[in-house]
Amino acid sequence: MLDLLKDRVETFQDFTILAGRAFANIFRRPHYGTDIILQMESIGVGSLPIVVLVGLFSGIIMGQQMSRALVTYGAQGKIGEIVSITLVRELGPVLTALLVAGRNASGIASELGSMKVTEQIDAMRALGTDPIQKLVTPRLIAIAVMLPLLTVISDFLGLLGGYIIAAFYLSIPASQYWTSAWGTLVARDLAEGLIKPLTFAIIIALVGCFYGLRTSGGTQGVGKATTQAVVVASVWIFLATAAIGSIFINVVK
Repeated sequence: MLDLLKDRVETFQDFTILAGRAFANIFRRPHYGTDIILQMESIGVGSLPIVVLVGLFSGIIMGQQMSRALVTYGAQGKIGEIVSITLVRELGPVLTALLVAGRNASGIASELGSMKVTEQIDAMRALGTDPIQKLVTPRLIAIAVMLPLLTVISDFLGLLGGYIIAAFYLSIPASQYWTSAWGTLVARDLAEGLIKPLTFAIIIALVGCFYGLRTSGGTQGVGKATTQAVVVASVWIFLATAAIGSIFINVVK
């Protein structure tokens, strides 16, 4: 039991040290701007098709399911408010983060894991380059910039999907739907909808890099690190959204 707790404490300690060094390197030179741009392109542009698809259909599905209940109570005009609040506060950030975690946390872990088992990271240290400065910090910055932007795109397309259902199934005018959808949002909702993806971005980047840098055991170890990165990042995304949601419900008015 003590050995199990010891391993958990050591893992958390190593993760904290990695996170601290990655954040500190944001303000240190060199900044490796080219690497940051390449990672932004890989993470942002590469994830855009799946984010667009899932964002649009999440709005359509939500509109379909909610329209049945709303019609029963004669409240179909509220569909814009429901879709807007649900997407901006919760569903948009969480779905986008899970997609990015599945695509990029696994990619980061496998890429860094392959470098670790082939001793490329050791060679980098031998040449005087800080692997965290070169490999971790650019990915952290890139995901922190791109995930909120992807979330905004996903939210808008989800609202568009809800409008498709409102217009073609409920015969609600466009002006009524969009006025309802935008009017129900307040600064608190927008803040929550942007703080969450920023937090998720930090989780995805650091978890992916952490398990990638801890890889051992050859190609089998790379596969294990990839799986661990996706699972742990996904779990922490759900824990983080619950924590942030509780803060905004109980503290932020």
